[in-house]
Amino acid sequence: MLVRAARRVCYSSFSLHKDSILKRCSSSIVNNYEKEEEEEEIRPCSSLAAHVLLRNNRPRPRPRPRPRLQRLNKDKDAYSAIEVALDSVVKIFTVSTSPNYFLPWQNKSQRESMGSGFVISGRKILTNAHVVADHTFLLVRKHGSPTKYRAQIQAVGHECDLAILLVQSDEFWEGMNFLELGDIPFLQEAVAVVGYPQGGDNISVTKGVVSRVEPTQYVHGATQLMAIQIDAAINPGNSGGPAIMANKVAGVAFQNLSGAENIGYIIPVPVIKHFLAGVEESGKYVGFCSLGLLCQPTENVQLRNHFKMLPEMTGVLVSKINPLSDAYKILKKDDIILAFDGVPIANDGTVPFRNRERITFDYLVSMKKPNETAVVKVLRDGKEYEFSITLQPLQPLVPVHQFDKLPSYYIFAGLVFVPLTQPFLHEYGEDWYNTSPRRLCERALRELPKKAGEQLVILSQVLMDDINAGYERLAELQVKKVNGVEIENLKHLCQLVENCNNESVRFDLEDERVIVLHYHLAKIASSKILKRHRIPSALSNDLVDEQNSLEAGLAC
Repeated sequence: MLVRAARRVCYSSFSLHKDSILKRCSSSIVNNYEKEEEEEEIRPCSSLAAHVLLRNNRPRPRPRPRPRLQRLNKDKDAYSAIEVALDSVVKIFTVSTSPNYFLPWQNKSQRESMGSGFVISGRKILTNAHVVADHTFLLVRKHGSPTKYRAQIQAVGHECDLAILLVQSDEFWEGMNFLELGDIPFLQEAVAVVGYPQGGDNISVTKGVVSRVEPTQYVHGATQLMAIQIDAAINPGNSGGPAIMANKVAGVAFQNLSGAENIGYIIPVPVIKHFLAGVEESGKYVGFCSLGLLCQPTENVQLRNHFKMLPEMTGVLVSKINPLSDAYKILKKDDIILAFDGVPIANDGTVPFRNRERITFDYLVSMKKPNETAVVKVLRDGKEYEFSITLQPLQPLVPVHQFDKLPSYYIFAGLVFVPLTQPFLHEYGEDWYNTSPRRLCERALRELPKKAGEQLVILSQVLMDDINAGYERLAELQVKKVNGVEIENLKHLCQLVENCNNESVRFDLEDERVIVLHYHLAKIASSKILKRHRIPSALSNDLVDEQNSLEAGLAC
């Protein structure tokens, strides 16, 4: 009751002396509201009436002005990136023609595309491999110039999606500055992507921050290499342009995430330097090394106990080994890889990277140069061993890409033989994994070569004629033998057929299917079939060259 009475008195006093209270307390509010927001008591006016007045009439604190330093730094970096890029980034005009793998003796229609690139030391232009893939003509144009200059390719690495261009014109290089390579940016660091994306003809700059750094699938080369994810838009035409951070190149823009907005990827500096170093040392692209292992995580406790791993041990289980790798001679199935070059491998297959980040240990392998050795620590039958393994780039049994080269083929009596490649399967459409022949697809993705130079040769189609009538349903099957001899590759098949001395030639296919042709009649029919289908040669250029070399050697 006393409290309520006191409140009534105070509120009455508050209404009578409102003006005087405001006058005495307003200066305190103005001076202290930013610093005293959380205080319930206002020191200059200690009466209850003043307290109530101030809580109801004091102005709401305005949001503090956001520090402009960070914004100014970002703007400064963006302007600096533009300034640097104006004399470094170029627009690339490409005319390309891709092969037709269903009709390997001819190309598809010509198409034009555009991309970006930038100048590096040595009067070279760095860009993406997919910008210049299957090119027939290349032009480059620098910023602010109406002139296009002829360019040639010095080296191209389709696995890492990088290429080096050369321009012979001295006029082109006047006023051009090269960009320096920096380091891998940390998470949330700002980068500016510079290039010539679709939607305009002039140079474009987009800003973003680093979201993630980890091995990623490179779409063009179908390989797993280190990549940096950023939240800047990377559109067609941006490919090959630099991502600049602090006046240095943090990466090369090369792909985005389909179906997502503002998720792009750039090739980091370590991958770029590996590519450039290989070209500088050998004069050509040398590739990225592999151990040739298929490994399984050992996160399950029972699995680790079965392979006699102590509680403090971590590693991955070897499931399959490529017969062409050096590891095939040293490691065994069911070995546990504990460490690579002294770096412990976790049970999920990752290794430490920078500050509290982890990446798969394949990154350490891929950064090795060809013919370099690595020390691999292995647990085998409960005992630890250390082996020295030589690393090399390894080719799959079925090539994943065939850029900048014509496909191989051999035609005999209307039977079209080709080596199985993934580009052949891609001819079945975007959903080739489900629409292409299932057995061919599984072999392409899973089988390993047993020896160097091995190919899976298939009968891709039958060009109909009286000589091969009834065999048309045997297309898309693998060829196993010719006259009882197991074939190694298309070149071997061609030699066995051309050098046949029997009256008939026999082809053994998968599913125990057989094709038999009268050899002399088949040779006569072959020329007629080629003429009818306007096919210039029964052999692809690579087989013609090899056959000529073989004949020249025999003549000597």
